Amino acid sequence: MRSIWNGAISFGLVSIPIKLMNATESHSVSFRQIHTEDGGRIRYRKVCELEDREVTQDEIGKAYEDADGSMIPITDDDLTQLPIPTARTIEIVAFVPEERIDPLQMGSAYYLAASGAPAAKPYTLLREALKRSNRVAIAKYALRGRERLGMLRVVGDAIAMHGLLWPDEVRAPEGVAPDAGVTVRDQELDLADALMDTLGEIDLDDLHDEYREALEEVIAAKAAGETPRETPEPAAPGKVLDLMAALESSVRAARESRGGEGAGAAEEAEVRSLPQRAASRRAPKETGGKKSTSAAAKKPAAKKAEAKKSTASTTGKPAARSARAAKKTADPGTAKKATGKGATTRSTASKGTAKKAAPRKRSA
Repeated sequence: MRSIWNGAISFGLVSIPIKLMNATESHSVSFRQIHTEDGGRIRYRKVCELEDREVTQDEIGKAYEDADGSMIPITDDDLTQLPIPTARTIEIVAFVPEERIDPLQMGSAYYLAASGAPAAKPYTLLREALKRSNRVAIAKYALRGRERLGMLRVVGDAIAMHGLLWPDEVRAPEGVAPDAGVTVRDQELDLADALMDTLGEIDLDDLHDEYREALEEVIAAKAAGETPRETPEPAAPGKVLDLMAALESSVRAARESRGGEGAGAAEEAEVRSLPQRAASRRAPKETGGKKSTSAAAKKPAAKKAEAKKSTASTTGKPAARSARAAKKTADPGTAKKATGKGATTRSTASKGTAKKAAPRKRSA
């Protein structure tokens, strides 16, 4: 990395010589302006308005435009001789917890490298002091013609500095939030939490610039004389008529895109409706089982009824025979025989009964 600024960190009475280097880089694809008719490149030339001629970079300086339009020249010597202590020094003014810094203030990031062997020990001292205190250093420094505010923190084994906006450069969020009073239900918050849990965390190293990759593919295809592949049009977002339905669909889509990851949170979000559906699906099976049981119970009952019918039919046959016998005894000739036989049998039966009853009385 190339140094863009040389100076020192002022840490109380300790001075640490450092080099300032950019900690970030841009990978955006840059374009040139061309003449669309013949492909000629369009260039901007720096022309002096008074002399109406093009001037070189060595002839160009700085000036401040006054309110009346007059120019006040400012030289590099004027800037280097500014009566401020931060002209070549990063002056630490305070140590504060990192959460005190509003992320809206954070800007460009730089690495601070120790300049030379003598700077190694004080550099390490500041780094370890920041680590042990769990705080960041607030500093002031001058860069590119203006004094700036910075935050020093530890990144690995190095000290990094983030350029900060001055507090009065951050706008207040007035008129940004919705004016209308909105009430959010607990069920909607639960689904929003479930969606957050389903999406889960991600390794920032896995993220990449898809737009830049697609743009590079188009450039490579056109350079090879090929037709760039067509990109499918994104689906138009539908109107959100029901926030609960939109949240449920989002949880379902996120779960499917993750291949089942975070399914527990998603199922928990839909637990109010899914068990009812499952119960309704199981209900026919349970009732079907009851029907089979009742049908099985009806079969033995039917067999018992058939048995009763068969018993009744068998008992009915002797009754019919006795009825026919009674009709025969109704004849005069047969009545006498029947009477005689009946008397004989009755007397015999009575004698037998008496004989049997007698021993019972003795035993009694």
